Amino acid sequence: SMTFIDTPGVLSGEKQRIGRNYNMAEVCRWFADRSDLILILFDAHKLDISDELKTVVEHLRGNDDKIRIVLNKADQITPKQLMRVYGALMWSLGKVFKTPEVTRVYISSFWGQPYHAMGGVAGAELFDSERDDLAQDLRDIPRNAAIRRVNELVKRARKVKAHALLCACLRKMMPTLWGQAKKQKELIENLDIVFQAVATEHGLSQGDFPNVHEHRRRLERWCETQSLTTIPRLNRDLVTKIDQALSKEIPELIKSLSAEGCQGAGAA
Repeated sequence: SMTFIDTPGVLSGEKQRIGRNYNMAEVCRWFADRSDLILILFDAHKLDISDELKTVVEHLRGNDDKIRIVLNKADQITPKQLMRVYGALMWSLGKVFKTPEVTRVYISSFWGQPYHAMGGVAGAELFDSERDDLAQDLRDIPRNAAIRRVNELVKRARKVKAHALLCACLRKMMPTLWGQAKKQKELIENLDIVFQAVATEHGLSQGDFPNVHEHRRRLERWCETQSLTTIPRLNRDLVTKIDQALSKEIPELIKSLSAEGCQGAGAA
């Protein structure tokens, strides 16, 4: 089963001054974080990238791979006009979406009536093809959602490993008896250097580590009642299991998901 959530349309022109009694952008982000696919619809005959739409799109960041653009009612303008509208849409979206990848745009007329004659025979073929592609995108939601969740698992696993090795390094660098308070303060102040040392020693990416400034603040608060010497010893068996999952088990899982997707596409 599939659930569609139709949000209110974004305001444009003078209507933007009326305002709402709720935060539209925040509501859209809440739904986007919990959705597997995000469709942003535009009408070809009245294209408008309003300030409210820009705000909504900015709040969707972090969900960029889920976003698809639908240029609807494309049969109500001539092919020449459609080319201009498409170009204007891509130019406008390029200023809103801060990603190097081009967002997929589906061009058609998505309703149950025959196409308007203005689009011509070639337009009808394009519209049919685009509708089929969008339908396939919808059918692929379960597989893509599963792959996305696996990728999130990979990110979390890499961060957990980096955190464990970082804690082990901080604990190891603490003196046994004297000068603990001074050394602890020094380590926290030079946390960026500790990050780099751990990354170099274990071949980790800097992207696996948290924001150094935020982590320093949290560590300072934690050390108000705790000491780095109380950090538990590193369980190397667990780190080995994480490595095995990242290098073997998870790639096999992604491979099986991709194979199922290919079989499904062939059957469709």
